[in-house]
Amino acid sequence: MGTFFDCFSPLFQYLRTWTAIALLCLVVTWSFPAQAASKIDPQLEQQVLQILREHPEVIIESVQAYQQQQQQKVNQVWEGFLQDLKTNPQIVIGDSPTIGSTQSKTLLIEFSDFQCPYCAEAHKTLKQLLANYPNKLRLVYKNFPLSSIHAEALPAATAAWAAYQQGKFWEYHDALFTNQKQLSQALYLDIAKKANLDLGKFKRDLTLASSAIKKDIQLAEKLAVSGTPFFVINSPTFSGVVQLADIESILTGAK
Repeated sequence: MGTFFDCFSPLFQYLRTWTAIALLCLVVTWSFPAQAASKIDPQLEQQVLQILREHPEVIIESVQAYQQQQQQKVNQVWEGFLQDLKTNPQIVIGDSPTIGSTQSKTLLIEFSDFQCPYCAEAHKTLKQLLANYPNKLRLVYKNFPLSSIHAEALPAATAAWAAYQQGKFWEYHDALFTNQKQLSQALYLDIAKKANLDLGKFKRDLTLASSAIKKDIQLAEKLAVSGTPFFVINSPTFSGVVQLADIESILTGAK
């Protein structure tokens, strides 16, 4: 059975076309210098604005359609990601730091930010889980520094990556979370010294970290990760996004 809107599909198609023209005109107006924008026909501009005023529902419909398309794209990315996690986890792991049993059937992907207070709390729980289930869990760390609200998140991630190049990621990672309130360039160098890192190499590697961190960020954005910490798990009993509080029950159920 058709709907009310099906009856008026030609009209809505016409209105959608005009909406597209309207939005294009607005983009042109906003995107170009004032001299170029001033050349837009004032009569056309008024017609477009009038259409928008008389048919605001068309804009809502267009936005909703766009949101649905974007969600479908995200769903497709998630399907591929979870499939890789099940059948070829190394694709997901890539060059990221891991800790725990390499033979474990349970793989936990963490997207984290060194300046996020919730990530610092999660860090304590994860350390305990790794200690309690040494043969049942493998943790993979992915960077998702929320630089817009955490000024030291990216510098801290950069320093941790540099430490990773000398096999000291997890030691450095733990020190960053332990000293989260003191994050600074001075702290990064001090942790490197205490970890007995080659400081010359450490400083050089700081300049090479951006590509690896950007790759993690791009993955998080494709998956529409909205905040940190964010966990995805693949185990014999469950696969998908998981809350930190539920990880232990999954581990106890895993063979």
